Amino acid sequence: MQTNARNRQFLRRALIVCGAMFLFGFACVPMYRLACVHVLGIKLDGQAADGAKVAALTADPSRWVTVQFVASVNSALAWQFAPEKVSVRVHPGVLNEAWFDATNVAPKAIVGNAVPSIAPKTASLYFNKTECFCFTEQTLQAGESRRMPVKFIVDPQLPADVDTLTLSYTFYNNQEATKKLAAQERAAADPAS
Repeated sequence: MQTNARNRQFLRRALIVCGAMFLFGFACVPMYRLACVHVLGIKLDGQAADGAKVAALTADPSRWVTVQFVASVNSALAWQFAPEKVSVRVHPGVLNEAWFDATNVAPKAIVGNAVPSIAPKTASLYFNKTECFCFTEQTLQAGESRRMPVKFIVDPQLPADVDTLTLSYTFYNNQEATKKLAAQERAAADPAS
């Protein structure tokens, strides 16, 4: 009898710890945003560049910078995602465009969010995106493919010792939005409900 009681107590504690870890995982993104934007004043990579700042940039045709592109998907997302080119050479101060291709290989519609990052980290202050699929949720129907652009300018003030940047994106399944979409599709398919 005592063994069963101890086992139940252990199981209860383990479930509480697992539940707390699960909730903490969901709370990490909002806490990160709050800390970066509101406390530290850092511009996150997923925000559009300031239009006035970008308009004031002047081209530097004497310098070349290589921008590499990396794409991946989280294991919970049944998508294929890749850049159309793995790298481009650009002049700082010139507006450039790159394209990424995504395909939903799941049998249902999925909503995804792309999270960008720039390496080296010091270069993120000099990489300005004016248009990006990472600014909004992306919904792909089952089997749907889409070309998605990112327009960017490398600031001519980029330190001279940095001649290569890496722009990487990881797509995640926005499970909450995907569930909402599935509910809307069910409601549309069954108007009597």
